[in-house]
This record gives sequence, C-alpha cells and structure tokens, in this order.
Amino acid sequence: GIVIGGGAALIKAKAKIKLDLQGDEAIGAAIVERALRAPLRQIAENAGFDAGVVVNSVENAKDENTGFDAAKGEYVNMLESGIIDPVKVERVALLNAVSVASMLLTTEATISEIKEDKPAMPDMSGMGGMGGMGGMM
Repeated sequence: GIVIGGGAALIKAKAKIKLDLQGDEAIGAAIVERALRAPLRQIAENAGFDAGVVVNSVENAKDENTGFDAAKGEYVNMLESGIIDPVKVERVALLNAVSVASMLLTTEATISEIKEDKPAMPDMSGMGGMGGMGGMM
C-alpha cells in the first residue's frame, strides 16, 4: 500500500494516537511524537521554509491528504500530486527509529565523537598549473 509522502503521513498518524500513559512511558511517547515531526521539518528547512509553520499547517489541515509540496512551496493534496511513500518504508523506518531510541534509553553510557570545527580549505585558485613534464619525449 501507499500513504501520503513528504512526512505528512507521520504527522497525520501522530494525530490519531491518543494514549493515557504515565511516567517514563509518557516521556517515551512524547519523544516519539516529536520525532514524527522531524521528516517534514527537515524537508521544509531544506527547501528554505519555516519548518514550524509548515508542520503546524499540515497538522491542522482539514483534509487528511494535505501535505507540503516543497518544490512548489504549496500545501497540496499529496495523493493527487503524486507525492506518496510505500507503507512498508514508513513502517520499517519508524520501527528502526524506535528500536534505536529504546536502546539508547536503556544504555548507561554512549561513546561519540566530538565534532571539531575545521577551517575551510584555503583558496587554491592563485597557485597556477602544474606545468608540463618537459623532456619526457
């Protein structure tokens, strides 16, 4: 099967989930809920739009099939526009994300690299060519 693409299906799914959870379960559910917004937020940011406005507009759209077409900068019916995702891809991505998140939550320590700010490569345009390899023939 297919669902509306561009992260909109995850936003719509989030709206359908109503759980009465307490404690750690409530915290975990809130994390998942926030993560469901991430794909649409990233698409909007990459296209130069205000991600918060885009996510809010898709969340509050009356039509179930409304999503954001980043190429046009418009809210459209995703099915009619052909912006779709396979259900299996969405499901597997979500299951993998939950699996990694649960592993991190139960891990007492993690090791990661500290990101270093490296200076950009210097401008090499003024160095000229390598020259010929005279005398080789």
